[in-house]
Amino acid sequence: MRKKLVTLALTAALAAGPAMADLVFPSLSYRTGPYAAGGIPFADGYADYFTLLNERDGGIGGVPIRVIECETAYNTEKGAECYERTKGEGSLVYQPLSTGITYQLIPKTAADGIPLHTMGYGRTSAANGKVFGNVFNYPANYWDGASIAVKYLLDQNGGDLSGKTIALIYHNSAYGKEPIRTLTDLSEKHGFEFKTIAVDHPGQEQKSQWLQIRRERPDYVLMWGWGVMNQVAIQEAANIRFPMENFIGVWWSGSENDVRPAGAAANGYKSLNMHNVGRDFPVFEDIQKYVVDAGKAAGAGDQVGTVLYNRGLYAAMLAAEAARTAQEIHGEADITPAMMRDGMEALVMTEARMTELGMPNFGPEFSVSCENHGGSGQGKVQQWNASSGQWELVSDWITSDQDVIMPLVMEDSEAFAAENNIEMRCN
Repeated sequence: MRKKLVTLALTAALAAGPAMADLVFPSLSYRTGPYAAGGIPFADGYADYFTLLNERDGGIGGVPIRVIECETAYNTEKGAECYERTKGEGSLVYQPLSTGITYQLIPKTAADGIPLHTMGYGRTSAANGKVFGNVFNYPANYWDGASIAVKYLLDQNGGDLSGKTIALIYHNSAYGKEPIRTLTDLSEKHGFEFKTIAVDHPGQEQKSQWLQIRRERPDYVLMWGWGVMNQVAIQEAANIRFPMENFIGVWWSGSENDVRPAGAAANGYKSLNMHNVGRDFPVFEDIQKYVVDAGKAAGAGDQVGTVLYNRGLYAAMLAAEAARTAQEIHGEADITPAMMRDGMEALVMTEARMTELGMPNFGPEFSVSCENHGGSGQGKVQQWNASSGQWELVSDWITSDQDVIMPLVMEDSEAFAAENNIEMRCN
């Protein structure tokens, strides 16, 4: 009833008042450079979902949406420049798709009062809303991902990893280093040996790393890679005949673009995912009708339904739902960034709502609060079937080990608060 009353109020305001400004969602994309294979489908999915809302629904709450796409080439300096260039447009939320850019934007967005959503990347301890009032990383973060991978391996080994060796091959950057502390703690808890192997940007040369893996023969290899690094790693793993079913990437190392270059040799490779796979959802019928067939797609339309297209679409859906929530909270259709922040902090994603949106079981159910900006901390494991050319889910939702994750989140976030004289919220 409350939602109906708010909708009626917004409709009446539209009918009686002057034309409203648009709702601005910047897209810090990268369609060029060594990480373009990941950036392009995400940017397409992000833009296409907002186009769908404009074409089918007239925007959000009757207000049209404007997406400002700004090319960063996955470069931190360019990302910061894009932010400065677009923030004055009324930008409601930034999703930079880069941990490096995220670290640069955390203090900037806090000063400017603009929310930042780093879905499954960025500064993991931003899950603590008491410290990071403007930053959100729901539905899960890197440390959740590390724990989800270990819990999956525990399940595959009858609950016992003692005596096993797990190696992490990682992008030698802030992004790649994020899971190391968590995996170290998990190795102590579960009794497995943990090794780390760094790969320098952009990751095109990895022969020495995989020779090390062949020599040391770990039982499992986890990967925190991105862009061309993933493709090279999967090919090198095949070259040394490492068992693909024992090779698991984080959710940024599990797209079609990562496995297809290796052909049949990639069969059986696994990765995490924070949402469902494929295009067997009603929303894609509307994407096809209102966006692709109408000639309004951000790309050629060939990425629809791929893993990273779906992730961009999912990110846009969560942003749109937060905007709706903000409109309901404030009784205003033409919301401000501050109102958007309130909507993000009050976001509740239920299975019923995802079904209404044509995305049943697309992502986990979760809610956000003042204390919790990180969501449910859940993910799934998917496996590549080279014969069908499709990703197949091989697990249900796995919840991360919060007994390990939360102390790390609190330790890091509280240290950040002390260093930057940040007063705790939510009291």
